[in-house]
Amino acid sequence: MIDLKSERVRQLLESTGAVREGHFLLSSGLHSDRYCQCAALFERPEAGGELAWLMAARLKASGLEADVILAPALGGILWGYALAGALEIRSLFAERPSGEGFELRRGFELAKGSRVILAEDVVTTGKSVSELVPLVEGAGAKVVAFASVVDRSGGTFKPGAPFVSLVELEFQTHKPEECPMCAAGSEPIKPGSRARP
Repeated sequence: MIDLKSERVRQLLESTGAVREGHFLLSSGLHSDRYCQCAALFERPEAGGELAWLMAARLKASGLEADVILAPALGGILWGYALAGALEIRSLFAERPSGEGFELRRGFELAKGSRVILAEDVVTTGKSVSELVPLVEGAGAKVVAFASVVDRSGGTFKPGAPFVSLVELEFQTHKPEECPMCAAGSEPIKPGSRARP
């Protein structure tokens, strides 16, 4: 049976140019011939809003309630903001001011006992969004769910709270030394916001 909502998400990702083809160096160090850049989708607020409403409905249907959305800068900010709007709750984001651990800045605070949804546009390893958990727990708040537009983890991202995504995408990846595009003389580009490990 076709999941019409997932098909709609795929359609939006493709029509906005968020799914790209080329030769990409991923933050994992692997190479791929496709990449998902949700920032292209969020150039179109109506598309981002539609995805946020789909996610809000999915979260509510699962009985997941929250007081605040927290997203990692940079990729999750627009998604977190759109989702918070659809849920009618607060939207915060965390930053890496020194390039290391995440911090709440700009006067943002999490109240003790707050129920928090951690929002990320694309989850591949889940590293960035998982780094927000100590920030939430350190404030005496609780992570109730992780919410992403795209799950690229292939089922490997298993956080300690429910993980809800709108669509799963699988891209073929290669180790640099085994990459057929490199063997053909192509140079990869680094499209993401994270520095290479």
